[in-house]
Amino acid sequence: MDHEPPDAPPVRPRSRHIYLLPNLLTTANMFAGFYAILAAANGHIGAACVAVLVAGVFDGVDGRVARMTGTTSEFGVQYDSLSDLISFGMAPALVMYHWALGQLALDGAAWGKAGWAAAFLYVACAALRLARFNVQAGSTDKRWFIGLASPASAGTMISVVWCFSELGYSGDELRWVALATTVACALLMVSRIRFFSFKGWPGDRVPFWFMLLVLAVLVALLIDAPKVIFAVAVVYVLSGPIGSLWQRRRAAAAAS
Repeated sequence: MDHEPPDAPPVRPRSRHIYLLPNLLTTANMFAGFYAILAAANGHIGAACVAVLVAGVFDGVDGRVARMTGTTSEFGVQYDSLSDLISFGMAPALVMYHWALGQLALDGAAWGKAGWAAAFLYVACAALRLARFNVQAGSTDKRWFIGLASPASAGTMISVVWCFSELGYSGDELRWVALATTVACALLMVSRIRFFSFKGWPGDRVPFWFMLLVLAVLVALLIDAPKVIFAVAVVYVLSGPIGSLWQRRRAAAAAS
């Protein structure tokens, strides 16, 4: 006798409720980004950099808290994206502008316009990156980000500003480096290059060597946070293009 396959479990609709705790953390993320913008406008570049990094911490916590407490919601997803646009789109772009991009006007009026155009390009690419992520959520391999994630891009921008400021360089000295960094981070966000998402391990289990690496980074952060964050950001950003080139060479070698 043939047996009918069991019915698939019904798909539980995403909750439309608004939950307090995860959305408070998202609000803290947005507040940190807003504070970074104000601090940079008033010349407090170091405080602005720290504020963006604090926003990244809250961004990493709010989603995990929502999943752990079963309080995920469509409202929370959209609210998180809007907050990320402020903290990881507008804030790093304006920090970079007030630190260095605005100094491009020293090379002429046209270059001054290029400075704010680069800052706007970064904000626009961050918005496109967040919109694409929301549309593709659930249909892509969770082990990889397609394009540089906006928090990682913001961390890279901020690390350049913070590290070189601590080394005694001024924004006008590195205005061309700032321009190249801003444009590169913007384009990487909307690229098709894959970046490791650190979500490839099952559950919350990670290899032992990874825990040792995290411990070493934490110790180094206590010693010299600006340089360590800069080094980690550079390694992560380069890992995407280098990995992509490596995969292409392997595919070409296998085809030949």
